[in-house]
Amino acid sequence: MKTHLFALDDSDVGTLQLADGRQIYVTSLERTVLNCARLLRLNEAAVSGDHALRKGADLPRMLQMLEQSNIKRDRRRALTLLAALDARSDSAGETRARLLLREVGIDGFEPQYELRTPAGLFRADFADPSRRVILEFDGKGKYSDFGPTDEVLLAERARENALTEEGWIFVRLEWPHLASPADVKRRVLAATARARIEDRPRSA
Repeated sequence: MKTHLFALDDSDVGTLQLADGRQIYVTSLERTVLNCARLLRLNEAAVSGDHALRKGADLPRMLQMLEQSNIKRDRRRALTLLAALDARSDSAGETRARLLLREVGIDGFEPQYELRTPAGLFRADFADPSRRVILEFDGKGKYSDFGPTDEVLLAERARENALTEEGWIFVRLEWPHLASPADVKRRVLAATARARIEDRPRSA
């Protein structure tokens, strides 16, 4: 039984030094993503793939590796995964939320959308600028990773209040919500419906 979908060459293998001084062999970022495409479900493989892109994995090289391989098994799965990847996802939760939006047929949301407010720069996990709806994934560590929690939360709240005053609508997701795609779709569609109905200011 073959361990890898494609034959390995020297560029696909590297070494990793452990804390105790030992070295282990590891596959390249690109090879690891392609292996995940074969072994994991799309949602799971995309988490690894997005992270690999943020770490410098080369998407054109992965496509070339697929094209040059003589082994065609699971090629379609790998191509589906590569088409779904986005290096802008900052976390596993954001990757899963992005794929969920696609799964339920909701488009128009741009990842890591930056907005300047009187209280400073706000970077939304996802934003639909045409409807002025923001979707935030609130996973553990989102705020504590960037500074003292109280200070970060206060600054975040000030920026959110400034955007709300300008007419932006917020939808917040947490991990349990991802298990109920229909409910997420309902909430997002309700927010976009409000955006169409309400007469909100349209600041530049």
